[in-house]
Amino acid sequence: MTTTAAPMPAPFVGDHLALDFVNSTATPDGVRVEWLADGAALLQWLLAAKLIAPADAERLRAAKGGVAALDAVAQRARELRDGFRHFAERHAGRPLDTEAAAELGALNRLLAQDSSHVEVAADPEGGGGLRLRRVEPFSAPDQLLQPIARAMAELLCDERFEWVRACEGHGCTLMFLDRTKTHSRRWCSMASCGNRAKAAAHRARRNLSSS
Repeated sequence: MTTTAAPMPAPFVGDHLALDFVNSTATPDGVRVEWLADGAALLQWLLAAKLIAPADAERLRAAKGGVAALDAVAQRARELRDGFRHFAERHAGRPLDTEAAAELGALNRLLAQDSSHVEVAADPEGGGGLRLRRVEPFSAPDQLLQPIARAMAELLCDERFEWVRACEGHGCTLMFLDRTKTHSRRWCSMASCGNRAKAAAHRARRNLSSS
């Protein structure tokens, strides 16, 4: 399948950051689109996901050897994503069991490298209270993978994996966490795959009635 650089904004329809990361490559219109093609694209995705501040992105771009280092991290990000996609596809729709932990060695090694910390800070909304805030150093490109790894761990441990779904749209590769009340979500988006499926069903009924 042909792969092309992203001609459109990355989709954020997964209802969980880890699945949005899985969806950073997809096949709209039958052509695989890659939103993490290089270091610059990775930074753009992280900015869109609100995982990094513009000042941090600019500092990493301007660092000595920044472009090459960021490209190398983008390669690691793609490998992390593809491995997690295979895991999600194997286990989607059912609860995780203890045997699944044996497949998460790479993720756990990445989590062990986490250099962030939490601190007590004033409520940024001005409510007068306190809250925990995570401080990300982002002093080296490799640290860009840490918030993604934590999101994966949170999906695995804090969410119901039986609610992880693959879109039923023809040729669609997007995944999502079904948070609907009845857990009957079928499409990545009703505006795209949902409407196309409804239109196809309508054409089929019309053709049947006219035959």
